[in-house]
Amino acid sequence: MDFKASLYKRLEKYARVDTQSDEKSQTFPSTKKQLVLAKLLAAELKAIGAKGVKLDKYGYVTAEIPATVKGNKPVIGFLAHIDTSPAASGKGVKPQVHKGWKGGDIVISRRHGVVLNTKNCPELAGFKGEDIVTASGDTLLGADNKAGIAIIMTAAEHLIRHREIPHGALKIGFTPDEEVGQGVKYFDVKAFGAKYAYTFDGDMEGSVEDENFNADCVKISVTGKSVHPGSAKNAMANAARIAAEIVAGWPENMLPETTENREGFIMFTDISGETEKAEISGIVREHDMKKLKAMERQLGAIVAAARLKYPLAKIELSFREQYRNMKEIIVKHPEVMGKLMAAVKQAGVTPRLKPVRGGTDGARLSFMGLPTPNVFTGGYNYHGRYEWVSLDGMNRSAEVLINLARKWAE
Repeated sequence: MDFKASLYKRLEKYARVDTQSDEKSQTFPSTKKQLVLAKLLAAELKAIGAKGVKLDKYGYVTAEIPATVKGNKPVIGFLAHIDTSPAASGKGVKPQVHKGWKGGDIVISRRHGVVLNTKNCPELAGFKGEDIVTASGDTLLGADNKAGIAIIMTAAEHLIRHREIPHGALKIGFTPDEEVGQGVKYFDVKAFGAKYAYTFDGDMEGSVEDENFNADCVKISVTGKSVHPGSAKNAMANAARIAAEIVAGWPENMLPETTENREGFIMFTDISGETEKAEISGIVREHDMKKLKAMERQLGAIVAAARLKYPLAKIELSFREQYRNMKEIIVKHPEVMGKLMAAVKQAGVTPRLKPVRGGTDGARLSFMGLPTPNVFTGGYNYHGRYEWVSLDGMNRSAEVLINLARKWAE
């Protein structure tokens, strides 16, 4: 099956809609512009013949592809998220195709000096001969997760047009705000009606993911004491300096830039401060819950030492749960991964089971009663100007979706 022309047409159309989410927003979805794409997708689902298309007040788009076989087959869901990362601009995205990449430099933008090659992205080496899509160097591409949306929409249209393909009832879901950790906050799993689901939100071709980080956020507040610097000895507690010392005290080998695979880390994402008040915000990530708690105790010890060293300051440390490792749920339903691995192989791709160094909507959905592992879309370097996706990888991902539909009807 060759879906590449349809996949690119959809990816280009979706990528041009700015759907960047906002982690500081107090609304849901966090940005109204996400609803522009949500409305477009709802209209497109109706146009291709999907049933029960709904766009609710939260921006969730859901629809159904009716079963083509009789019998009590489990209802299967396919999901992707609408928003793009706040880490880079998603306004004015201009996708471009580098057809049949032969190796060497892929010049994304000569003006900005944005050049993609196997030196700055070794993973690209396995994609010679494939059609590589990038943006123009001014923005991210948005393949995370508009490639996933294009894959689901293209496969859905194929299934609707070819009712000779055997499958049970299939559900489609598009969600906002995944990039800011709120994607399925109001998602109605019961109303969605699927027994199992798959998010098409992975990266390089062949990667399938049934586990992710356990995730907490961390906040440290330092209340200092301000006095005139001329008489500050034994009287001042400089909150900004104390905060800097706490951050510097965290081991360098437990940062995101020094860890990989299943190694956990703490990342300090925001630091603000002056003499009287300073705040540190960050994230804690680890696949193993015991190791996550051990890291938090280690940071607690650093804070405790700072309290002893600076008795004039008040230092508060708190952690808040964000999401948990979906492996705990998915391992109880071996058929979910079994059929996925078989569907990937049937598409002529060698599956690579790997942990997500992050989180997905699937993690929360799994704990909400809908076991949902993650499937590759064929891209890499997400959230920045060097982002790329292979149309060939997207094509094989669409084949995986169709294979999954068949296998759940067996």
